[in-house]
Formats: sequence, structure tokens, C-alpha cells
Amino acid sequence: MAESDAGSAGSGPARLEAIWLKSARKGPMEPVPEATLVAGKGLEGNVDRGGYRQVTLLDADAWETATREVGVDLAPDARRANLLVRGVDFSETANRVLRIAGCRIRIRGETLPCARMEDAAPGLKAALAPDWRGGAYGMVLEGGPLALGDAVAWES
Repeated sequence: MAESDAGSAGSGPARLEAIWLKSARKGPMEPVPEATLVAGKGLEGNVDRGGYRQVTLLDADAWETATREVGVDLAPDARRANLLVRGVDFSETANRVLRIAGCRIRIRGETLPCARMEDAAPGLKAALAPDWRGGAYGMVLEGGPLALGDAVAWES
């Protein structure tokens, strides 16, 4: 299958910058250097598995833009996404397939900002609203290992 650069304002190829798992609902996000995506399930060891929202993704550039707009320096794990990528424009990408290393994720929709973002920083919920800045969620079509630094690209 043909692939295209993920496309964003960042320079260089798109990459996986962080992986977070949570072992309990509303529990802390635990950073890990590698993880396994399981087709039809999500991230191995993560509490949220199955359904349409098997994995959540956030673009680092979009997060930095939103936090800069509200004047805070807030780590991206506050967004509570599973995967942080850089160089991926998620805007209007429903039903597109994103490849990370040998894994394939079908984007199902936008991860809408919630009240937790407003609790983290006043104005952050609104700053994440435009252009899918709050990230996306998807279903794992093909699983496999993930590691920090893995290449990320859209399938064309």
C-alpha cells in the first residue's frame, strides 16, 4: 500500500514521541518506551480496550499550539491520549488509516476536549477544539510492537 508523509507544520518525517498506558479508569497515565498494539483491541495492558475507541492519539505540534494559546507549559500526558506523535495533522481524518511501524490504525473520529482539560488549565478545552487539536481515536486493524521513534505515515 502506498504511504504518504503524515503532513503537519513540523519538519522531517512524522514520529512516535510517547506511549502512555493506564491500568485503571481515571488512573494515572504511565509512560512506557514500547508497547504492543493488538488488532481489534488496542494497547496491551491498557484499561480501555475494544470498541471504536481502541487507541487515542495526539499530535505534539497541535498540543503545543493549544497550550501556547492559553499561556501554560503543560506536559502532553495531561491530555490522556495513548500515543503522542509529531508531524501528523489529524484534522478531518475520519476513516483514514495511519501506519505506525508495522501497525495500522483506522481513525474513527475526533477526541473531543473534555472538562478535565479546563481543570488542567483555564481556556485549554476551547484551545483544543479547532482542527482536531484534541487528537483522534481509532481502531487497530493490524497490531504489533511500537517503540518511541517509530515512523508514522498515512496510507494513501
